[in-house]
Amino acid sequence: MKPSNLAYVYGLAAVLLWSTVATAFKLALAQYSPLQLLFIAVLSSVVALGAIVAAQGKLGLLKYQFAARPWFYCQTGLLNPFLYYVALFKAYELLPAQQALSLNYTWAILLPLLAVPLLGQALRKTDLFAALIAYSGVFVIATGGNLSHFNLENPTGMLMALASTVLWCLYWIVNTRDKGDAVVSLLLSFLIGLPLVTATMLLTSGLPSFNAKGIAAAVYVGLFEMGLTFVLWLMALKTAKRTASISTLVFLSPVLSIGFIAMVLGETIRSSTFIGLALILLALALQQLLPQFAGKQAAAKPAQDKA
Repeated sequence: MKPSNLAYVYGLAAVLLWSTVATAFKLALAQYSPLQLLFIAVLSSVVALGAIVAAQGKLGLLKYQFAARPWFYCQTGLLNPFLYYVALFKAYELLPAQQALSLNYTWAILLPLLAVPLLGQALRKTDLFAALIAYSGVFVIATGGNLSHFNLENPTGMLMALASTVLWCLYWIVNTRDKGDAVVSLLLSFLIGLPLVTATMLLTSGLPSFNAKGIAAAVYVGLFEMGLTFVLWLMALKTAKRTASISTLVFLSPVLSIGFIAMVLGETIRSSTFIGLALILLALALQQLLPQFAGKQAAAKPAQDKA
């Protein structure tokens, strides 16, 4: 198979798996608390990532990378998996899956805004325009489409969902300083995060009881939200000739997720979810396409002037 075709196979496999995890979150949370789910999921992910790193012959990098930058990995482990997934799973516990899913996708809009003060990057007008559209979609979802009477249906759930986007952005901003192997770095973050998750769980929820359905769903989350799917996505990006062509596949994920939520969980998808999610996806598309269009126009202008 050609590398370009193989990249799409990896990318589509990753997107398809990511599209199922919102449903798996809800199934697992019907049996466990957010911290109990996180404990099983992180433990499963550590085993899976450890097996991949061992198969790649990179176990020696764990000690080398951590010894070189211990504080860095303490930061990443605190943010992901600990704080990010605590907030995300709490949001899924309190909100319908369709709402938590849609709100979580605004992280890509927030990331360039946070990069301005934290990374010193320039603020683009397209980022502000996209943010305005995206958070209009958030407002529609948060109010259930009742725009004339501002009344949040579940303020705590909404806050947790939006807090998760901030934490995820902070993780990626911190991660821009990572110079090590990506899979090894992720495993180190999860190895550091696991004791934090375990201690907090024991102090609050206690150990999870044996429940075949709950454990299966939680292990599925660990493998296909946190572990193996990340590796598939990395392989897609490395194999692709153009990263942008693979990155656009991510737009399929929320649409497919809504389908799984409706079919498996039986949630009736609200019109406010469709409208709000459409605004968020429009904002994401404009955020990517408008700078490219502006760049092409700028490149074409000198040619026209010469003519």
